Amino acid sequence: MSNPQIGRRALLRGAGGLAALAALPSLSACGTGTSRASAGGGKGGKTVVVRDSGGSYGAALQKAIYTPFTQETGIQVQVLNLDDAPLLAQIQQGRPQCDLINNSMMSHTKYVKQDALEKLDLDRIKSVKSAKIPEAQITDHAVGHAFYGQCIGYRTDAFGGKKPESWADFWDTKAFQGSRAMVHPDGDLPELEFALLADGVPMDKLYPLDVERAFKVLTRLRGDIKKFWDSGPLPGVLLSRQEVTMSTVWDGRLADLQKQGVPVERQLNGMRRQFSGYAIAKGAANADAAYQLMDFSLRAESQANLVKFFPSNPSSPVAYAKLTEDERNASAGAPQYYDKGFDADVDWWLKNESAVTKRWLEWARG
Repeated sequence: MSNPQIGRRALLRGAGGLAALAALPSLSACGTGTSRASAGGGKGGKTVVVRDSGGSYGAALQKAIYTPFTQETGIQVQVLNLDDAPLLAQIQQGRPQCDLINNSMMSHTKYVKQDALEKLDLDRIKSVKSAKIPEAQITDHAVGHAFYGQCIGYRTDAFGGKKPESWADFWDTKAFQGSRAMVHPDGDLPELEFALLADGVPMDKLYPLDVERAFKVLTRLRGDIKKFWDSGPLPGVLLSRQEVTMSTVWDGRLADLQKQGVPVERQLNGMRRQFSGYAIAKGAANADAAYQLMDFSLRAESQANLVKFFPSNPSSPVAYAKLTEDERNASAGAPQYYDKGFDADVDWWLKNESAVTKRWLEWARG
């Protein structure tokens, strides 16, 4: 996986199929993991193993988090790139090969149902208070450190100077002409919330989602949807080729296109946020070091430092004050944008994702 967005569905779905898996005792047996050691060298001989999704995101974590952590504590960081199912299998066998898990909060919730995470002692994670992590991102077993937002991406040269301001505009193909692109369930959660927002449902009244109403609204747009995307880069490709004038998109995906001069912009009104967080594997061999790395990673300074290497949206509101104005304006989590979006209801989606996905696939086939 190149980053947590490209690999999101693998992370999200991985916990669900555990019961059907045979035992997977090692990385060599499962064939899906790689590891690397942090630079800087540990002075005390201690080690902590952290699971992340690797790629450019993992490289950014190495520079912004792991190496400074080793320099401060002397604890070596080893990294494991492993999907949910084999990692869960290891934990259930009592042989987890990682201590700290960096994963989606939705996946962590699935891990809890499998009794695969340690219950956290928040007194050992001082940065939760100092970084002012939102209460909604603090659970008994995991703490959210960053989010990605799903929002509107559009071509700025397509509408005669007009700018879409809402999901109602996304649905309005008369005032904002051109084809649309929306996500396939292989790329992310079905976008029922956006349909309901387009139909006038207030953000604070979205959940529980009115599935019937959402699909009726989706059907109104179905003939104008040219592509259902299943990977993070595809919305940008479709926009840059002018195959669509608007698409749903992960918030950080347009930055590179803008640097290349492609006339695209994002609209963050009605953005859906989904968080990633840290948890400790049940039976972790290096739990003390895992607590230390979690505490270090959640510091406002650490979250802000990660933004310099990767388009992350810190969970800590304190972190944004430590960014430059340009960095802050580029982040969908900045104070001026935050109230424009909403958090995905993890509990609702855990209960309903399978049924909604089945319904979506039937709907898409027409």
